[in-house]
Amino acid sequence: MKQSIERLILLEAIRVRLAESPVVALLGARQVGKTTLAEQVAADWAGPTLVFDLENAATREAMGSTPEKLLAERDGLVIVDEVQRLPKLFELLRPLCDDRKRQAVFLLLGSASWDLVKGVSETLAGRIQFVDVAGFSLSEVGVEQQDRLWLRGGFPRAFLAETTEAWERWMESFTRTFLERDLPGLGSHVAPASLGRFWRMLAHFHGQTWNAAELARSMDVSVTAVNHYRDLLAGTFMVRVLPPWFENLGKRLVKSPKVYLRDSGILHHLLGLGEMLELRTHPRYGASWEGFALEQALIAHGERDAYFYGTQRGAELDLLLLRRGRRWGFEFKCTDAPKTTKSMHVALDDLKLEHLWVVYPGTLRYPLTDKITALPLREIGTLKPEPPLYGGQLSG
Repeated sequence: MKQSIERLILLEAIRVRLAESPVVALLGARQVGKTTLAEQVAADWAGPTLVFDLENAATREAMGSTPEKLLAERDGLVIVDEVQRLPKLFELLRPLCDDRKRQAVFLLLGSASWDLVKGVSETLAGRIQFVDVAGFSLSEVGVEQQDRLWLRGGFPRAFLAETTEAWERWMESFTRTFLERDLPGLGSHVAPASLGRFWRMLAHFHGQTWNAAELARSMDVSVTAVNHYRDLLAGTFMVRVLPPWFENLGKRLVKSPKVYLRDSGILHHLLGLGEMLELRTHPRYGASWEGFALEQALIAHGERDAYFYGTQRGAELDLLLLRRGRRWGFEFKCTDAPKTTKSMHVALDDLKLEHLWVVYPGTLRYPLTDKITALPLREIGTLKPEPPLYGGQLSG
């Protein structure tokens, strides 16, 4: 096993955006590799580079007191890590971006979405581009590592841990530090024990439609509290809240979102699973695959315009992507030989899908019908939003 993984697609995306915009933001969870990517960009930068790490108390104090002196006359690449720690910086960056004499470009690293988006919406609209940084993807680690990536998740140090025991120790340290230090550092006043209990409970609801009342009863807290807990975890990229698709279909539709733990390794750690055999015999085996494959699909094709579809009568589609005027459908099935279901045909008809792919762990791609294809997860990135070749199937 290599001790480092090249992330060439992300690096190129960052470089392209730095050439186009005065500010580029890398958004993703703590420990997901944003700092390493920034260091690699800086190493290849032709001009001067400067790094401000706002995790450092002295740096944060200096930046909070005299940010103009630290930033106004800089040139080259200026990297600000953990920028959500100091939202007032966005007010300063706007005039710097608009200054015709500006010599610097700014690379911001953020691990909390709501503070960054709030600042951007108020001050940096039209001046900033974003790069979403998820955990390792299957295309980065290699298809032969599919089970390892699924079991351990995409955090670099978790995936690269030499032993299962080392992986377990890293996961324990990460989750504890996240609850006890990272969230309080963002201004959260929720007790770490309460949020940790909610996080573990949510692992057992992974991939299910959000039911705040049920979770509130289980934890003996209010619905408002569990909604707040969910939003905290979603805002720090630990949880994905997948919205439902609404359309005037004349049917009663599911209107609550579905909730997933974004990293499969954290899911398995919270469920107490450390080996593939344990996962395969666990009741959440299928739900685990669904969440893992969903994240890989969104890494490959982007997170915008992503939904699930469900009716009150039970017809469902795990993922609906709207791409270049077309509707792509995905079902995620953890089986050796996927088959079509009535629900798939209902979704095809209801949503007028261009094509539906049944994504499974195998290696053979084959048609199930003219508009439904069994697709190995390893080929998820080969799908392209181009005109259909035949029978409604997109090229891939």
